[in-house]
Amino acid sequence: MSQVLQHFGFTRLPLDKDTAELWDDGALAPLRERFQWLLQSPGVGLLTGEPGVGKTTALRSLTASLNPHRYLVIYQADTDFGRIDIYRGLARSLGVEPSYRRAQLWKDIKEHIHDLMDHKQVLPVWVIDEAQNLPLEFFRDFPAFLNFAFDSRSMLTVWLAGHPHLAQTLDRVPYAALASRIQVRIRLAPVLERERFTALVLHALKSAGCQHTLLSDSGLELLRQASKGFPRQAGNILHTALRLAVPKGLNHLPDDLLQAAIEALR
Repeated sequence: MSQVLQHFGFTRLPLDKDTAELWDDGALAPLRERFQWLLQSPGVGLLTGEPGVGKTTALRSLTASLNPHRYLVIYQADTDFGRIDIYRGLARSLGVEPSYRRAQLWKDIKEHIHDLMDHKQVLPVWVIDEAQNLPLEFFRDFPAFLNFAFDSRSMLTVWLAGHPHLAQTLDRVPYAALASRIQVRIRLAPVLERERFTALVLHALKSAGCQHTLLSDSGLELLRQASKGFPRQAGNILHTALRLAVPKGLNHLPDDLLQAAIEALR
């Protein structure tokens, strides 16, 4: 990949998953606003969207700007395990030796969170990614875990990020207790509009260090239709096309090369 960066004069790949400059034409304003809500009044937020729409990127951008002296960000994506494993992962992130007994595990975690909030004025912000894979038992007992001081205090902000069917799962009767605790619900959508998609790609190219026209108007439209407006898929197509361009000595991506990249990813 370094050959691609050198050939095109990029500092990084456009639309890469670890991009530092998040494109936002205003569509993320509700998420930014509600993210702040849950910092000021701790609670549970639900962020859903199709795979590749940018949920993790958006949350990473929002948490990156937080003051580490006031907030402890805990990111967890290994969710396809038992509920005890999830809490044990949280304990380790907090620096707590995880007990094998759930009752003791909960007690130790809560005591540590109490200490963070009461003595250090640090709010834990727990981001659980791929939350659609969490065991159903976790959804059932999570409200009890969130109960601090006879449920009179909120001492933990949690973001559940996952696929759209996660919201449908949580709306089922067995998980009503958790659904009632969700203070914020946001769903991210793909960038389907032609003008918005063009702005997204051009921003990504400029941020990557592109100094010239890489794609034609028809190429941008080809990319939009093939990616269906999903930034991750658009990035995968672009990265494949860039690789194909290097051995040909091309400094742009003609439409036939983009089409070859699209076919290669099918």
